[in-house]
Amino acid sequence: MTSPVHVIGGGLAGCEAAWQLGSRGVPVVLHEMRPVRSTPAHSSDALAELVCSNTLGNRLPHTAPGIFKAELACLGSLVVAAGKAAFVPAGGALAVDRERFAAAVTETLQALPTVEIRREEVTELPPGRVIVATGPLTSPALAEHLATLTGSDDLYFYDAIAPIVNVDTVDDAVAFWADRYGDGGGDYLNLPMDKPTYDAFIDALRRAECAPSKDFEEERFFAGCQPIEAIAATGPESLRFGPMKPVGLTDPRTGRRAWAVVQLRRETRTGAAMNMVGFQTKLKYGEQTRVFRMIPGLQDAEFLRLGSVHRNTFINTPALLDRGLRSKAEPRVSFAGQITGCEGYTESSAMGLWAALSVLAERADEPLPPPPSTTMFGALLDYLSTGPAKGRFQPMNVNFGLLPPDGRRVKKRDKKARRVERGEACVRAMAFWARTHGVNHESPDLAPAAELASA
Repeated sequence: MTSPVHVIGGGLAGCEAAWQLGSRGVPVVLHEMRPVRSTPAHSSDALAELVCSNTLGNRLPHTAPGIFKAELACLGSLVVAAGKAAFVPAGGALAVDRERFAAAVTETLQALPTVEIRREEVTELPPGRVIVATGPLTSPALAEHLATLTGSDDLYFYDAIAPIVNVDTVDDAVAFWADRYGDGGGDYLNLPMDKPTYDAFIDALRRAECAPSKDFEEERFFAGCQPIEAIAATGPESLRFGPMKPVGLTDPRTGRRAWAVVQLRRETRTGAAMNMVGFQTKLKYGEQTRVFRMIPGLQDAEFLRLGSVHRNTFINTPALLDRGLRSKAEPRVSFAGQITGCEGYTESSAMGLWAALSVLAERADEPLPPPPSTTMFGALLDYLSTGPAKGRFQPMNVNFGLLPPDGRRVKKRDKKARRVERGEACVRAMAFWARTHGVNHESPDLAPAAELASA
């Protein structure tokens, strides 16, 4: 009997790895510590629970995340399929109903006879082939054990969660529905601010008291999840050029652009819960309600969840792992997900996918080169393999800056069309690579949400 692959962690990367292996007939033991041991951010014991934003990133064909998802679809990604099945309208983003998304992933894996799900905390690596996909919330005991393998016990950053608001408590006399530049179907609820209100808000935000950093000595925030108060601390105008930028948004009642805008995005399919976009925070709970109710439209808001901060752990991948995400010191052990130093839901799941494909290649005794660097997937893997191992290695999202230089100069008005062309080339290259190496794979049979089909 073929020995199983032990996948540690039931997050996006672990579930993707388990699906890719199990759906191809490889026995898998998927270890998930919840509910035996909880984490500071999770609220359920479902596999693939999303604990930060409820969006898997942009889905439009001229964006790097949109191109990346199309590439992953060529490889039968479970996470991308579940995202489509749990879609909620959010302009150009692939936002999901968290509960539907987690249920789709959990039920798909439970239905696979090749996958055994064990609810237990793993404190040290089991014998045999292992994929470590414990993500940013690796338990302290396992993190200490991994430090003996990697020699890296001080690489971490903090991730911050944004508050969620009851949409029925938002003042609709102030708010208006619109997407930036008119992209999408008016899926964002916008709260405009004039200059005096903005200035007062920034002053209160910068004076507000934050939660203590507990037992950690240094805070290293990835830019994409930097707390709102940390951004504000860099200058009074920083939020107007960041998550509160008003460009592309016109209030239909006034015909004017506000000084600053706070956007709310659907958190669930019904839209009853709305996420404060870009408002990740480590303010104390009382300070959050006091300061955020200064935002026009939120003066009587009910906060269904307040923001919080938790520790994220990642390793120095360029120094410690090979191109198959295997440990150079102990090749039977692979790493996947955010622990490898990627950032983003789909990026994390892609590392689980790649770790699984590498294991399949090992078992077939056939070499599997990474996807070409002309694809988003290949470019991200290239960064993780060749990043600044001797310097300060930092997490990375997919972006056009990872691809080789375009070599073509286009006018600003033609930039979007050119990126669509590049995206189509990326997807063709990925599909060709997948067919050539026999790793093209059928996605799980999860029907896309009706809203996505018509979006």
